[in-house]
Amino acid sequence: MKLSLRTLRAASVAMMLGALAACGQPPAPAPATTAAPPLASLVVRAEPAQREQVWDGVVEAIHQVTLAAQTNARVLELPYEVNDVVPKGAVLVRFTDVEQKSARSAAQAQIASAQATYDEALASYNRFAAIAPQGYVSRAQLDQQRALRDAARAALQQAQAQRNQVGQQLDYTVLRAPYAGIITHRYVQVGQAVQAGPPSPQPLIALESLDGLRVNVQVPQSAVEAIRRFHAATVLPEGDSGPRVAVSDVSVFPYADPDTHSFNVRLQLPADSTGLYPGMTVKVAFATGQAQRLLVPASALVQRGEIVGVYVLGEHGVTLRQVRTGYRYGDRVEVLAGLDDGERIATDPMAALKYLDQQHRAGVPAHD
Repeated sequence: MKLSLRTLRAASVAMMLGALAACGQPPAPAPATTAAPPLASLVVRAEPAQREQVWDGVVEAIHQVTLAAQTNARVLELPYEVNDVVPKGAVLVRFTDVEQKSARSAAQAQIASAQATYDEALASYNRFAAIAPQGYVSRAQLDQQRALRDAARAALQQAQAQRNQVGQQLDYTVLRAPYAGIITHRYVQVGQAVQAGPPSPQPLIALESLDGLRVNVQVPQSAVEAIRRFHAATVLPEGDSGPRVAVSDVSVFPYADPDTHSFNVRLQLPADSTGLYPGMTVKVAFATGQAQRLLVPASALVQRGEIVGVYVLGEHGVTLRQVRTGYRYGDRVEVLAGLDDGERIATDPMAALKYLDQQHRAGVPAHD
């Protein structure tokens, strides 16, 4: 059966209109993917913690001393320089000892003379005491011999005391470290004459021990009561790049500075404190109350220049979100803003970045 020309034209027009109608309709939406990203993650939760206030403090050595001259002499030797670490008993200053040795020789000679005089007086008294009962000597003669004996003995004791004093002066010609530490200052030079006084002994060497350290902090009077109540503090790491140092004791002075109206708080550092040295300025966090703290693993943070962020796993997939961080607590960091309680974050930023790159290559749009 043959179709007329009019019928063919009508069919062609109908096909064109159907094609145009089909082009004007939007494509059917792809089915939504509800599967969670295959990434290691955790849900962050606010934890009960102590509210803290932070002030600056200064590290100082518990044992620090300025050794002074105890004899008149001239500096002969200075074995150590400033910043040298010395063991206990090390010779720090050696003086000339010619005068002290001469005085010791004179004292020894004086003892020998006094000893001979005493021996003679003792022997004479013993002879008189032996014949006194027979009446060969008077009571006055015996008393005289006793007095000579006692005087000779006193002279001997005085000579011995003089020798001990001279020996002590000789010991002062060698100045030794009372404990292990570091030399922080040297006040004399080789060849310099020093005096033991008056009016005051001349300083020689300043020494500080690194075995025992403490921190002094000036805090306002408004915070003293809370510090006394909680009695806990930690020293924050330099640059917030290490663990905190928990102090072993917190002592609040019972009086305030009349000029600044601030209280001095002394903190005892543990013996195993590392990275802290006398004279350093540190930040100290004092517990002053109760609070809630949102902590995330430090390894989950992403650093992009000055910006810090975390990869958040949400209903739109994986997104990199900027956060504002606080202080570090062990291997975790406090998040102050940018993250809410109950949100899920990726614990491996490199894996999250690799996952986003694969999604981008597959043509999956990213979400902000």
